[in-house]
Amino acid sequence: MFYKILVAVDRTQMGQHVFEQGVSLAKEINAEVMLLHVLSPLEDAYLSPVFTQPDAMYPTLQTHPMDNHIREWEAMKKERLDWLRSLTNVAINAGVKTGFTQNMGDAGRIICEVASSWPADLIIVGRRGLAGISEFFLGSISNYVLHHAPCSVLAIQGKMNNTTEKPQDAQIKST
Repeated sequence: MFYKILVAVDRTQMGQHVFEQGVSLAKEINAEVMLLHVLSPLEDAYLSPVFTQPDAMYPTLQTHPMDNHIREWEAMKKERLDWLRSLTNVAINAGVKTGFTQNMGDAGRIICEVASSWPADLIIVGRRGLAGISEFFLGSISNYVLHHAPCSVLAIQGKMNNTTEKPQDAQIKST
């Protein structure tokens, strides 16, 4: 039985679908939910390395872009925390005991670390359906989680581009 469900969410349509599925399942089986959002400087807009080098060719140009970047990053962190709070309130109003956390780093690794430390019985992640070269270049958070998770994983399938195949609703891996 699952008592503690870690739901990895992001600000996409897929992330909203994962959230809804996680809350629905948790309500059905009377489980607790932890919403997790991972901030990644490599996935979000980030500052060019040129501006981070001390004593670069034009030192007077450094401080303004760096200060702007820091302000934007802090504003984004706050905005995402507010968004997580609103999702948490939705889940609580649906009758699900819910908490949230926002971490920074590599999403796959952070999901597995939080699942281990919380400790979760189930991780719910979204899956975009990438394969082959797309998965190689873009990476796959769900693939990483499926192979490194300390517990069972429910991968919620995103929309498939190929209309002749029926997408599966989910893939489950038990450990």
